[in-house]
Amino acid sequence: MMPGPEIPTSATLEARRFAIGLRLFYAAAFGLMGVQLPFFPVWLQGVDVGPAWIGLIVAVPALTRFTVLPLVTARAQRRRSLRPALIVTALLTAIGFSTLGLFHAPAAILIAFVLTACAWTPMLPLTDAYALQGVARHGLHYGPLRLWGSGAFVLGTLGGGLLADRLDAAHLIWPMAALAVFGAMAGLALRPLEVGDLAVATRRGGPPLLRQPAFLAVILAAALIQGSHAAYYGFASIAWRASGLDGATVAGLWTLGVLAEIVAFMASPRIAIAPAGLIAIGGSCAVLRWMVTAQAPSLPVLAAVQALHGATYGVTLLGTMGLLARIAPTRMMASAQGYLAAASGIVMSCASVLVGMMYARLGAEVYHAMAVMAAAGVGVMWLARRGLPPSNGAQPHSDASGGSTMLPS
Repeated sequence: MMPGPEIPTSATLEARRFAIGLRLFYAAAFGLMGVQLPFFPVWLQGVDVGPAWIGLIVAVPALTRFTVLPLVTARAQRRRSLRPALIVTALLTAIGFSTLGLFHAPAAILIAFVLTACAWTPMLPLTDAYALQGVARHGLHYGPLRLWGSGAFVLGTLGGGLLADRLDAAHLIWPMAALAVFGAMAGLALRPLEVGDLAVATRRGGPPLLRQPAFLAVILAAALIQGSHAAYYGFASIAWRASGLDGATVAGLWTLGVLAEIVAFMASPRIAIAPAGLIAIGGSCAVLRWMVTAQAPSLPVLAAVQALHGATYGVTLLGTMGLLARIAPTRMMASAQGYLAAASGIVMSCASVLVGMMYARLGAEVYHAMAVMAAAGVGVMWLARRGLPPSNGAQPHSDASGGSTMLPS
């Protein structure tokens, strides 16, 4: 007789439910970002907010990343309440974006957006902390779960572009509000996590995170490499349009970068490189990418270096998450993500200001400074290599069934 189909165990079913809930939440969070990043300023302009006010308002999330965000993640950690914190922040984010559409006065919008950002910006670090706990608990991989966020970001951006052509700019806030409401509903699908039985959770000794040189090296290296994208995020579209590329080509180049990121996340379970090596590879690719971009290359070459986004952002992120999973105990993962977000926010904000001052004078040559930042990130990892946890492939941790699970490679 042929063996019948394997009956899923309760652990397998729970892992599937966890994965489905997390994918939906990542999709909702990044779908909102995909619409908000390019089109929130367009909405502000559509409700007659002036350029000075727009600059002030759009800077709010960067400010809350290294002020309010670490406080929220630390509180969630102390209470061991990642899932409730995600549900609450998603609900408050939905209320915030829905309320924004009721205001037109710049001062009122600023106040409402400050309150919204206080809930919205901690949501992604909390989600990553929840995800890392879950992949250890259920024997999953971070990359294939995280790619749902990248895919939703692409769809959000493309969908937002289509809506921007059909809606009055003053109504563009409502698609953002709808996605925020979807995120609040997706939060209810997140599964509770019981992490007390994880081997990693038993590591209660050791100094606080900010006194660990290895942890500080990881977040500094990641912040420098990811911060080297400041010129790309701030001025790539402007430079490409100035060089004669049309809007569709510019959108295609951005989409190509995110698709490369998705490929990196899909391939992550098969990557056998140690996390520190992944960060070094991502930073090295960033040096190459920015040095080539500084030469104002032709479209085919530009498309080729855009594909490096899968390494400069995606591979760097995978390495960062892999090292945080090794260094930070599970019970401190929320704080670890908060510190990472705060460091990245500070570096990105400073880099963005410097790029803004340098771009008018240097143009594309500003990417040389970004290459130096990325090289500094690689240098930090090189100097810290002896103090990092030993890496023999993926790090095993025991799951609820007594087997071995694999954290992100």
